[in-house]
Amino acid sequence: MSRDYELSTLGVRAGTARSQFQEHSEALFLTSSFVFENASQAATRFAGSEEGMVYTRYTNPTVGMFQERLAALEGAQSCVATASGMAAILATAMVHLKKGDHVVCSNAVFGATIQLFNNILARFGIETTYVSPTRPEEWQRAVRANTRLFFLETPSNPLTEVSDIAAIAAIAKKAGALLAVDNVFCTPVLQRPLELGADLVIHSATKYIDGQGRVMGGAVAGAKSLVGEPITAFLRTAGPALSPFNAWVLLKGLETLELRMKAQSAAALELARWLEEHKAVARVHYPGLESHPQHALAKRQQRAAGAVLSFEVKGGPQGAKAAAWRVIDSTRLMSITANLGDVKTTIIHPATTTHGRISPEARQVAGISDGLIRVAVGLEALSDLQADLERGLS
Repeated sequence: MSRDYELSTLGVRAGTARSQFQEHSEALFLTSSFVFENASQAATRFAGSEEGMVYTRYTNPTVGMFQERLAALEGAQSCVATASGMAAILATAMVHLKKGDHVVCSNAVFGATIQLFNNILARFGIETTYVSPTRPEEWQRAVRANTRLFFLETPSNPLTEVSDIAAIAAIAKKAGALLAVDNVFCTPVLQRPLELGADLVIHSATKYIDGQGRVMGGAVAGAKSLVGEPITAFLRTAGPALSPFNAWVLLKGLETLELRMKAQSAAALELARWLEEHKAVARVHYPGLESHPQHALAKRQQRAAGAVLSFEVKGGPQGAKAAAWRVIDSTRLMSITANLGDVKTTIIHPATTTHGRISPEARQVAGISDGLIRVAVGLEALSDLQADLERGLS
């Protein structure tokens, strides 16, 4: 299918491959292996000299359709799906880094990403330097002769800081390093990092791509030389593959992705404006607000500000943490869960959950205070969400 179509069309149609039965909906191929016509074909398939299905760990028609559709949405040559978003980051690191290499990473990435770089990759001789996501000059100063990867997440989790992808991409290119951008908050509907100079796009498909909190999944998109060939080879050997069933669910999610992202982003903006005026709220973090430090950049770089916001409550007699927990525990509608990207609104206290495993010093540097609450806005009525928060804020 031509990629000249609009995003909404690509989300519904791209990558579709019909079997001999000419099914209208994408087929779900629940099989671990595939049968060959003869021994010669088996040999050529295993050797890679003939294209075709071999084993679902690295070739499956349903997974292949998901990869093609997401690649079309991101404007990428290639996409490889993985078992989760963290598996996508791990695969990227294992393929493109080796002992003695150096990574420059935003200090405002997901907590598990920091754990991966600090506690796992460090054991294999890969060192990571953390810098501000909003100060390109810090990325420049952190560059070494052995720097091979820049990694950032924009907007960041949970403070929604927006990084200048084009500026950081220029620094990475000059340093001979790859730039990988975690696009989980925006998805290709709101932001296309490859068009801004990134080399790789990382997805936790568990979030907005699924959209209903049902399955785990991840993906890496980019040039075929960086993604399709080397990361497929890694999956073939190491095995963090996406299941066909999960791929089929994610294909269904992509069909409504643009509608959901636009609606949830619009609701998040209204909720952020309401919170900013609330007397119990000290500060709201949301790129759609003019008070956000990177508001102008977000308007240039994104089609909307996204569906995630965070806010800091004013501390009461028992402190900021107690005040934040009171707001969370007073909700009756929002789901207290760390997941995001769902049509059901979720609420969480980052300092003791998603970022609870990193040191207090690192949380302080990242700006994650005890009074901070993150809300991922779903598709419920805005008035009901406001009433749910008002119960604890008042």
